[in-house]
Amino acid sequence: MLMRELAVAGVGTGDEVIVPAFGGATAVSAVRTVGARPVFADIERGSFCLDPESVERVVSSRTTAVVVEHLFGHPADLGRLTDVARKHGVLLVEGEPLPCGASVEVRRRRRQAEYLDRRLTGVVTPRVSPGVEHRYTEYVVRVPGNGRADRDAFAHALRARGVASRVPVRNPEHWLARRGDELSLPESERASNECLALPVGTALTRREMSRLVAACNALGGLLWEVAC
Repeated sequence: MLMRELAVAGVGTGDEVIVPAFGGATAVSAVRTVGARPVFADIERGSFCLDPESVERVVSSRTTAVVVEHLFGHPADLGRLTDVARKHGVLLVEGEPLPCGASVEVRRRRRQAEYLDRRLTGVVTPRVSPGVEHRYTEYVVRVPGNGRADRDAFAHALRARGVASRVPVRNPEHWLARRGDELSLPESERASNECLALPVGTALTRREMSRLVAACNALGGLLWEVAC
């Protein structure tokens, strides 16, 4: 879908397309498939979505489009991103569309997210920007401590307690493109080192949610002590 939109818009060889460094794997693949060059921009710390200020900094005369991803169900700031795109005369393309906010699955996930937001103390719970509705396609927290090693140890300890979790983005795209030495995108790098997706969804029972909270709070409390 994204590749087709770019191709129909005439994006191709010699063009640059700005993509998020964190969670932008699909966008990078689509951009390269049409022959263009991906240019990486950073994300906002709270939403994990493309940062309009970072986009502004990397726009060049070769930029033809900006690809937006609504990561983990949090809407990107389309208003500000549209303003940046119009200012520079480039195309703004949305990647994966957000699910319907009124669906049964989304309502269930929101209730579970509210439950976790109220009870989790061992991790940093998701932030929601003012005036937007989070779909929680994934419930992504930040694990306190000393970065990737503590996050991975935390995930391993959760599994040992029967709680599933996964690292949603293992590496930012500019690292995979071997541009890590020449390009610093601190929020994308920090997120890849700290983030962990905890289970939410219609199959999760209240008992499983309680076990999840208990495990995270017990383990996270130890990490908070180390971090302080």
